[in-house]
Formats: sequence, C-alpha cells, structure tokens
Amino acid sequence: MITLGIDLGTSGVKLVLVDHAIVGRERVIGSASSPLTVQRTHPGWSEQNPESWYDATLQCGDALRTSHPGAMAACSAIGLSGQMHGATLLDARSAALRPCILWNDGRSEAECAVFEASWPDSRRVTGNLAMPGFTAPKLLWVRRHEPELFARVVMVLLPKAYLRMRLCGEMIEDMSDASGTLWLDVANRRWSDDALATCGLSAAQMPRLVEGSASAGTLHRVLATRWGMRTPPIIAGGAGDNAAGAVATGAVHAGDAFVSLGTSGVLWCTTASFAPNTTSAVHAFCHAVPDTWHQMGVLLNAASCLSWWAGISGQPEAALLSELAPDARTAASFAPYLNGERTPHNDVAVRAGFAGLDASHTRSDMTLAVLQGVSYAMRDAQQALAAAGTHLREADLLGGGARSPFWCQLMADVLAMPLHVVTQSEIGCALGAARLAAMALLGGAADAVAQVATKPERLRTFEPRPDAVADHAVRHAHWQSLYQLSHEFQRAKT
Repeated sequence: MITLGIDLGTSGVKLVLVDHAIVGRERVIGSASSPLTVQRTHPGWSEQNPESWYDATLQCGDALRTSHPGAMAACSAIGLSGQMHGATLLDARSAALRPCILWNDGRSEAECAVFEASWPDSRRVTGNLAMPGFTAPKLLWVRRHEPELFARVVMVLLPKAYLRMRLCGEMIEDMSDASGTLWLDVANRRWSDDALATCGLSAAQMPRLVEGSASAGTLHRVLATRWGMRTPPIIAGGAGDNAAGAVATGAVHAGDAFVSLGTSGVLWCTTASFAPNTTSAVHAFCHAVPDTWHQMGVLLNAASCLSWWAGISGQPEAALLSELAPDARTAASFAPYLNGERTPHNDVAVRAGFAGLDASHTRSDMTLAVLQGVSYAMRDAQQALAAAGTHLREADLLGGGARSPFWCQLMADVLAMPLHVVTQSEIGCALGAARLAAMALLGGAADAVAQVATKPERLRTFEPRPDAVADHAVRHAHWQSLYQLSHEFQRAKT
C-alpha cells in the first residue's frame, strides 16, 4: 500500500511518497517540495494566490513521477494537510475572487468584537475566542470593506479544501480544519447555522464535512495520468497542519502531546472530549480522527523568529546556531511577537523587540535571546493549558526547530519536561496526511486509526536539567513583563 501525503504550508508545498508495507511502520520513499511566497501589501496583512498552491503541487507531483515512477504508479490514496484558517472565496464558477487571507493576517481585529457581540454564545459553541487569525472575522472584514465582492461569494474554502477542489472537483473539508473557522459546532462536529448567520453566510456556502480518515474524493483522471498513476487514487479527508502532525506522531489518544517549532509554534494535547477554556486563549478543536478532540496553545511566531533574525544578521540559521556554546547565557531578552500573538494574549497588534542590550552584547547573545524568547512564549502556552486543567508530563518535538539540539535542550529546560525527537519530524504534516490516506483505504474507522497511527521511533530524548529548570523559571517570570511593555509601546505608537 503506497500513499501520497500533500502538505500545503505557508512557505511551501511538500509531497511525500510513503510505503505502508508494514502498517504503522511506514517507509518514506521520496519527497519533493516547492516554495510559496506571501504578499504583505499593507501592515498586518498576509495573503497568497490560491493558484500558486495548485501550481506548486503539480510541480512536486511531476518531480516525484520523474524520481520515483514505480511508486507513483502504485499510489492508491492521497492525504492532505493544510495551513489553517485561510479565507479562500469562490464565485459561481469556482474561481477565486481575491487572494486568500491567511492565518497570520491581522486586519480583522475589530470584526472579532463584532462577531462575539453579535453572537454571545460563540465561545461556548466554538470553544475558542474570536481572533483575527480565524476565518469568520475575515469574512466580516470582506463584507464591510469589499461588499460587492462579498455578494459574489458562493463558497468559502480553507486552503487545503481549495487544493482538493482543484485535484478532484469536490468541495469537502475535514473536522480539524473546520474547527479553525469559528463556524463549527465543535462538540457536535457540524456547521453552526448561528455562527454562519453572524457573518451573513449559510451552510450552502460551506463545503461538506467529513472525518479526516474518511474517503473524500478521487483524483481527476487527467492528473493521475500526468503523474503516471495506474488508477486514480482516492483522496482522504485530511487534516489541518497541526492535527496532521499529531497523526504523524501517533498523538491520537487522550494525554498524547507534542511541541511544534515550525513557522508558528504549537503545544498540543489530545483530549477524549470537547474541553474548551477560552480565558487564556487556549484552542479547543476537533481532531482529524473520529470521536477525538484536542487543546492547543498557539504561538504566531516560532522558528520564523530565527529565520527573521538570520535574514537581518546576514547569516544562515545553522551558522548562527553553531556560535552558541552549550552553556551559553545572556542577559539580553527578546519578545517574539513579529506577527502579534495568540496564546495567552490574543493580541494581533503587539510587536517584537529586543530588551536589555548593552554595548558588550554580540550576535550570539541576540541569537540566544531569540531562542529563549520563543521558548518562554511556549512556557506561557504551557501555563495556559495548565490553567485549563491540562498538565503535560512529556512531549514529542516536531518542526524545523527540532533540528537544533541546542534549542531542543533549551526547550526541555524551560518547559521542565522530557522532549523527544522522533523520526521524520521535519515532514510530520505530510507524513500525517499520508497516514490519513492509508486509514481511508482501510475504511477510516477506529480500527484503521489504531493500525496506522502508531508512535514513531524516538531518536533522542532531552531531559530537563534541574539547575537550568530553576534558572529559567526565574528568568521567564521576569521576561513576562516584556509583553506588557511591547503591548503598551505599540498601542501608544498607533
């Protein structure tokens, strides 16, 4: 059984071919990726051309046919993982009406207040605060600022649902991704008519909902022929990117946890039931597998902070990390709010900054401050989950940041719990998508989930060091004052 996992990220599209000859112990045959760009035409805006997602996917599929023709020919199912929350608006011809407004776009802050005031039951039903990153406030912004375009909206799709539509013609979304719209009744796993009406929409403008492990379309025959596939593969429901990462790490049982250091940052815990706690901006979403939910603390800025600092300093990330001694310390601090923040502050306007610098500080001091700032923000998320009753004992590590042993150890010390680097952590979302495709081939029910979503091999465990844990607890408490300073500075400026 060979499946193809497609991960539609913010910075690129990645495809992985996976052999499930031993179910639950799959082997990655090959992969291909293609970069994407983000358009920022106004401060706080973040958009992409939906057609670029399809073009990048075609390029990657073409590359895999060239490099692994036999495996592509045998591929029998495709799974999708996607960046969440993006508002992709289609007209009557299923053409995009405008660029997609992405998850890290902050223009709709005012509309969040409108949404909650217009529908007082929103937090109870959706399990989440209204935040500019979610889809519903974006549609309120479009209705207010682009009314003629809004009147032409026939369908609203999230990014991976748009890609699915291009691949097979079906308008379908899975439960995990739909949870990030603020239009889903998360406990009951269905669209909420009240939520949609608050935005001037109806269920007729939403895709059909399926579980992520269910079959949800078949690849267009012309594309199957282009990629050399013997028969058109089925396409699974798929998952939002974080839920796909959870499937890749086998985090499908209550209490399973992971830390993701990708473009954004996530502290995830799987739950057996819908467990909302909106006070500290903790997310409560459906999982991509049936009858399962999860909580998340979400940072809008994680490994992207290191990428930003690498661009500013003119040094590759690896070179910056190599300058750090194992016992490096610095008095410099960094507030990692380049694009605002979600957990626990729900503040789209706050911005980043260094503090505590003096003439003796070096580039390596500032690199360490960046890594510590992201790690301390993750500790904020950990404390938010604890306030919601979720106390984690250990977690797996995912994302590009997990490549750095220094950062992994720092994060273990800051969070005061063991963190495990696992196999295939850098392609977790695409691997999770491939696993969902395998589940769909096996029927998509609980037994298929149990067979496929096994735990990956642990390559290394970073144990928290008691002295460092104590030191970072003190430093984190002091660092927390940076948020208020950054918030007040930004508000005064605007």
